[in-house]
Amino acid sequence: MKIGLLSDTHSFLDENIFKYFSEVDEIWHAGDIGNIEVANRLEAFKPFRAVYGNIDGEPLRTRYPKDQIFVMGGVSVWMTHIGGYPPRYNSRTKNNIMKWNPKLFVCGHSHILKIMPDPKRRGSICINPGAAGKYGLHHEKTVVRFELKAARIQNLEVIKLGKRAKI
Repeated sequence: MKIGLLSDTHSFLDENIFKYFSEVDEIWHAGDIGNIEVANRLEAFKPFRAVYGNIDGEPLRTRYPKDQIFVMGGVSVWMTHIGGYPPRYNSRTKNNIMKWNPKLFVCGHSHILKIMPDPKRRGSICINPGAAGKYGLHHEKTVVRFELKAARIQNLEVIKLGKRAKI
């Protein structure tokens, strides 16, 4: 399974995402979608999984959960919007990681691209794809592509969409 991962679009959808995600099997959005139109366009393009973020209003909170917990390609996944990073997870994340023990933890919120192993949980990884939108403190819009195959995360790529426009 090829995955296209993004977060923090904040109602803005860079058209290059459609080019970079043209060959993925699913698109995942780690919250702060911004509006229903962004979600509708991504859902019309590819199978779509999302969680709502702190800026998402009722239409998105009704459609998407706070957490997505699933297994794909033999990899257990937990996706939520606000989580922190290893070893500095917030308390909710720490408790749920101990409970669910995902091999892949995906979050957004910070607008900071981070891909890092969890040193306390061998073989597990945390991915925050940064921010694909134009609102926030980030300087460059980023998304991530990877594959889930044979219980492994493979061929992970960071895609830079260009500088965030000054607003």
